[in-house]
Amino acid sequence: MPTVNDIRSTFLDYFRRHGHEPVASSPLVPHNDPTLLFTNAGMVQFKNVFTGAEQRPYSRAVTSQKCVRAGGKHNDLDNVGYTARHHTFFEMLGNFSFGDYFKDVAIELAWNLITREYGLPKDRLLATVYAEDDEAFDLWKKIAGLPESRIIRIPTSDNFWSMGDTGPCGPCSEIFFDHGPDVPGGPPGSPDEDGDRFIEIWNLVFMQYEQVDKATRLDLPRPSIDTGMGLERIAAVLQGKHDNYEIDLFRRLIERSVELTGAAFAGKQQPSHKVIADHLRASAFLIADGVMPSNEGRGYVLRRIMRRGMRHAHLLGAQEPVLWRMVPALVEQMGKAYPELVRAEALVTEVLKLEETSFRRTLERGLRLLEEETASLGAGAALPGEVAFKLYDTYGFPVDLTQDALRAQGRTVDMAGFGAAMERQREEARKSWRGSGAQAVDPVWFELREELGATEFLGYETVRAEARALALVVDGKRVEEAAPGSEVLLVANQTPFYGESGGQIGDTGIIQAGDALLTVTDTRKFLGDLFVHVGTLSGAPLETGADLDMRVDDARRARIRRAHSATHLLHAALRRHLGGHVAQKGSLVAPDRLRFDFSHTRPMSPEELAVVEREVNHHLWRNQEVAVRLMGRDEAIEAGAMALFGEKYGEEVRVVSMGRLEDGASYSTELCGGTHVARTGDIALFRIVSEGAVAAGVRRIEAITGEAAFDQVTGEHQQLQELAQALKASPAELNARVAQLLEERRRLERELADTRRKLVTGERGAADAFKLVGEIRFAGRTLEGVPARELRGTVDALKKELGSGVVALVSVSDGKAAVVVSVTDDLAGRIDAVSLLRQGVAAVGGKGGGGRPDFAQGGGPEGTKAQEALAAIEEALAAA
Repeated sequence: MPTVNDIRSTFLDYFRRHGHEPVASSPLVPHNDPTLLFTNAGMVQFKNVFTGAEQRPYSRAVTSQKCVRAGGKHNDLDNVGYTARHHTFFEMLGNFSFGDYFKDVAIELAWNLITREYGLPKDRLLATVYAEDDEAFDLWKKIAGLPESRIIRIPTSDNFWSMGDTGPCGPCSEIFFDHGPDVPGGPPGSPDEDGDRFIEIWNLVFMQYEQVDKATRLDLPRPSIDTGMGLERIAAVLQGKHDNYEIDLFRRLIERSVELTGAAFAGKQQPSHKVIADHLRASAFLIADGVMPSNEGRGYVLRRIMRRGMRHAHLLGAQEPVLWRMVPALVEQMGKAYPELVRAEALVTEVLKLEETSFRRTLERGLRLLEEETASLGAGAALPGEVAFKLYDTYGFPVDLTQDALRAQGRTVDMAGFGAAMERQREEARKSWRGSGAQAVDPVWFELREELGATEFLGYETVRAEARALALVVDGKRVEEAAPGSEVLLVANQTPFYGESGGQIGDTGIIQAGDALLTVTDTRKFLGDLFVHVGTLSGAPLETGADLDMRVDDARRARIRRAHSATHLLHAALRRHLGGHVAQKGSLVAPDRLRFDFSHTRPMSPEELAVVEREVNHHLWRNQEVAVRLMGRDEAIEAGAMALFGEKYGEEVRVVSMGRLEDGASYSTELCGGTHVARTGDIALFRIVSEGAVAAGVRRIEAITGEAAFDQVTGEHQQLQELAQALKASPAELNARVAQLLEERRRLERELADTRRKLVTGERGAADAFKLVGEIRFAGRTLEGVPARELRGTVDALKKELGSGVVALVSVSDGKAAVVVSVTDDLAGRIDAVSLLRQGVAAVGGKGGGGRPDFAQGGGPEGTKAQEALAAIEEALAAA
């Protein structure tokens, strides 16, 4: 029986032998299609090739593409676990022709693969074609020898594919496998087509038209082929299974889930094991491709997937986090085909562990609330939307997780009520936002962007330029003239001022128009390319249309350039020394410091920080040129430039390279629209100030460069010299001198503690310095300035001298009292030290105190009442 890995390899090798270029799977986060949340089909990475916007050195390609459908238009999340073939993560096998072969070759290649290479019986296969596609109908008869009864014409859009309302499109031809008459269901196009007997295994798209508008469809000059075959589906067929979750890959993951939860893969527990196996795959591959759990965007979808899998582990009775323990089994199954999974194994494991540990703390409380609410509902009644929203807002339950939890009860969620509650929250947020003034001015920028177009940025080449004032905004409204004293937002036709973006803060400086002077305190960038200068006007009024002399604060800009270039070198050093899983998760580039957030699951050691800091400085000292090139976005990424997750890039991008390796390759190459130094030596010096955590799986380094770094070094050197002088040692001798002083201090503290104990017990010893309370010896002492930590040793010494009895000490320091009561072993069963202590603590204004029956300690704020505390303890002992 072929394994999943065998089936994938057979597919790729077959098409490679037939002239197809094997192309690696693209990431799950698409870089060339902003309309998609995740890569959901094999053709996504070839979209620009099909439209003609991009040329590749090959005209035939074959891939095994990783895909996710768990958000947006394509969302299979709710069905996963409850059907035989739904997945959030799946692999799409596909072959592609970019103007090379067309229908005849595509059908021949497909038919030969599934009947000869895979060995499926011909009499259990049938094909569908678009109703009007006579050519495909005839080719199936000719090439496959299928009778007309097993070539089904489908008149609906199910068999006509389009990229969108306009663009490339064409008819489809699907191949179905017949599981036999024992399985309910009819052939495609019949009333019973939703049954499970006939399963689609491959879809061939014949891209032959271009939809110009609703009424116009033209022939493409170079018809193309795009096919997709779900690996899990074809594996189920070839392994004789009717359920995708019974194939070898899933069987191993489910076996591991059974081992970890102790719940059998049977009955009502089957869906939960399926969910865990599927959601583990989706979570691991998304994390490996740079997505981290969060409360928005792709990170929110990842968190929903993870939490749904974690809830099902909880349903199976798991007492500890489960998913992270399954990662090695997944890497074993899929790591060879997808090496990025191997590289990211440690990161995936840690993120899953942290997320599940955190989620389990809120899961039980949320489920308890859900149980309480449903207990009061009638049979089959929907859960009120307000309750579902409270679960979402307070406990972090995505609404689909709540729906999934209610499924077993046959309940649904009042989604209209949930939507209303969500909208009320959004409205409150909007009101809050309007209060800041931001919402009030927003429409102005849309209008100005549409009217004026983009601002031309000149700041890469110069920090001073002439321009013309195109628009002025004061108090959120557009004006023709601004008066002195106003805070003005100015838009010009061009500017040398950098608008805040990509982590780099906006420029400051001055803009002059005759006697009018705008002191620029910030520069912002709205709607991607509209630069807005914010400042206070003085001297004279400023009018729209005025000629401007624009001057950036060059010294400040230079400090920002140093910090920004240093972040690139830091990013490269972290990836080289911590691993390829490191990716930038945020940054701040300011004139006085830089902040760099990156994906990593553990604190960096002092040794790691030292190595990274030295490597960055190594590239500064080499003083190599910083190269900046303009390239096509995809060309730049293919050439190795690093694109930062979450950043938006145009078709043309700036590629910034700095540093050189021994083989001549660039040390750091990133897509970046910010401003940078001309040579790495311009950074002068780089120093790491701190490293710490900012979120699960995200660390932050703060650092300084240039003059700030130099000032820190000289300040530390001065402190070192002063310390050496005070200790009468050279700087080289300081470590030994400090160690000597610390040891001497420990010795003196021990001697002082011994002396205090001797003073407390006195020359006669405790045995001669006690009083009888009834028949029990009682030694009580008040002390001055004895630290609370030393009272235990003093008590032990007094007990040893006393032999049998009760010891009570009250030490007064800084006006506060520390109280200790101890009972010798022979009396511990009769007298409770805790009860005695509480009387003494109350006397000095304290509360509580605790310990064991033979030893207790506490304290209070009224040290002047130390004698009253001893008296209270003695009185309590007398009553015991």
